[in-house]
Amino acid sequence: MSDAYNSLVALNQEITLIGTTASTLGWDQETYMPEGAIAHRSKQLAYLSGKAHELRTSDQYRSLLESCEDETHLNPTIAANIREWRHHFDRATKLPKELVERNSETTSLAKPAWAKARKDNNFAEFAPHLHKLLDLAREKAELWGYEDEKYDALLSGYERGAKTSDIAAIFDQFQPGITQLAKEAVEKCQANPARTIDGNFPVEQQQILNREVAESIGFDFNNGRIDTTTHPFCTTLGPQDVRLTTRYYPNDFTASLFGVMHETGHGLYEQGLPASEFGLPSGNSVSLGIHESQSLLWEAHVGRSRSFWNRWFPRAQELFDDLKDWSLEEFLYSINQAKYSFIRVDADEATYDLHILLRFNLERRLLNGDITVEEVPDAWNALFQEMFGLTPPSDTKGCLQDIHWSMGGLGYFPTYTMGNLNASQLFNAAIKDSSIKTAYEAADFKPLLDWMRREIHSKGSTLLPQELMKSASGETTNPEYHLAHLKKRFIDRA
Repeated sequence: MSDAYNSLVALNQEITLIGTTASTLGWDQETYMPEGAIAHRSKQLAYLSGKAHELRTSDQYRSLLESCEDETHLNPTIAANIREWRHHFDRATKLPKELVERNSETTSLAKPAWAKARKDNNFAEFAPHLHKLLDLAREKAELWGYEDEKYDALLSGYERGAKTSDIAAIFDQFQPGITQLAKEAVEKCQANPARTIDGNFPVEQQQILNREVAESIGFDFNNGRIDTTTHPFCTTLGPQDVRLTTRYYPNDFTASLFGVMHETGHGLYEQGLPASEFGLPSGNSVSLGIHESQSLLWEAHVGRSRSFWNRWFPRAQELFDDLKDWSLEEFLYSINQAKYSFIRVDADEATYDLHILLRFNLERRLLNGDITVEEVPDAWNALFQEMFGLTPPSDTKGCLQDIHWSMGGLGYFPTYTMGNLNASQLFNAAIKDSSIKTAYEAADFKPLLDWMRREIHSKGSTLLPQELMKSASGETTNPEYHLAHLKKRFIDRA
C-alpha cells in the first residue's frame, strides 16, 4: 500500500471520528439531554457536520484519492474502499455549498411545518414546503446525474448501486402476489378474530425480558446498551459501542420487545462488522436494504416464530401475571394477525409492503412531474382505495403520516420492502444448512447469527448490495421467498 492510500485511510478515519462524535451527541439528545440544551446542541452538531464535509470534499482528499486510484489491483478490499470513496466524494462535491445550506434550511423549516399540518389535518400547510423539497430533489438529481430517471440519483443515496428500473422490476413481480396474499390473510383473520394483548405489563419487567432476549440472540452488552426514547433507533458510536433504544407501552409488552428485536438486528450487524476496518467502507454497512434485512430477520423470522416462543413464552409468563391464563397457541395467533390499516408503522407483515409500493409509485410520479403537489392527497387516496379497498378518512391518516418527505428523504421508502425481501431470502439460504435449521427449531440462534456474520457482516461494503445477495444466497433479490414466508405464516399457519 502506498503512502497516499495510508493517508487516505487516516483522513477517512478522522472524518469517521467526527461523525461518531456527532452521533454521540445525537444519541444524548434523543435520550438524556435536557430540553433547554437544544440550541447549543444544534450548534455543536452543525459545527461537526460542517467540519466533516469540509474534510470530505477538500483538495487534499481529492489529491490523495486520485493518487491511489491506480492501486485497485492490489487486493479486493483496497479496490472496494477506493471505489466507495470515489462514489461518495463525487456525490459530495457535485453539490455546491449554497445548495447544501439551502437544503438544510428547507428541511429544518419543513419538519415542524409537516408536524403542524399533520396535527391540523391540513395538507395545504405543508404543500409550499413540499414544493421546495421537490425542487431541491430535482436539482440534486441533475447535479448527481442519472441514467434513466431522476429517482435513480436519489435512490442511490440509500440503496447503493440500485436503479429505479431494477427496483420497479422486482416490485412489479412482487405486487400481484402480495396483493392477493394480503387479501387472503386479512379475510382469514377477520373470520377468526384473535384475543387481544391488553393488560398490565410493568415497564421494569419488560426491561428484564428485552435485555435477556437481546443477549440470547447475540447482542454484546459489553459493547452496547438499551435506553428509552420516543422514537426507537440503533446508532453506532464506535467499533465497540452500539446503542439501542426503545419505548414502552404498559398495556402491551410485545410492542417494545419486537422493537428491541428489530433494533438488535441492526445492532448485531454493526457489532459484526470488522472492527479493524472501522471508518473504512470495508468496515461499514453497505445499504439500507441490507441493514433492514438484518433487523427484519431477527424481528420477524425469529421473534414471531413458534420456535422462539416455545423457549420464551414460559419466561414471559413468569414476568407478567396477565399472561398466565394465555396458551401458547392463543399468543402465537395474536402476534401474527393481518389487518388493513391506514398507518404504515401500524401495519402487520402481510400488509406492510403494500404501503411501500404505494409510496414508491407516488414518489416517482411526483418527481417526474406526472402529478403536482396539490394533487398528492387525491392521488394518495385513489391509490389507497385501489390497493387496500379503503379510503383514508383524513390526510393525517393518509399522505401526511410519514416524516420522510419533510426530511428530504425522497427515495428512501423502497429500502423497507427490499429489506423484507432480502430478509426472507437470506433466512431461506441460511436454513438450507440442516445444522442451522435444527438449532433454529430448538431456539438456538447462534448458528444463524454465525452464518450472517460470515456471509453478510464480515463483508462490510466490499460488495454492492446485489453482489452481496448473490454471494450469500446464490441469486439477486427474488420476492418469491418473502411470499413463501408470508404464505406459511398467515395462510398455512405453520
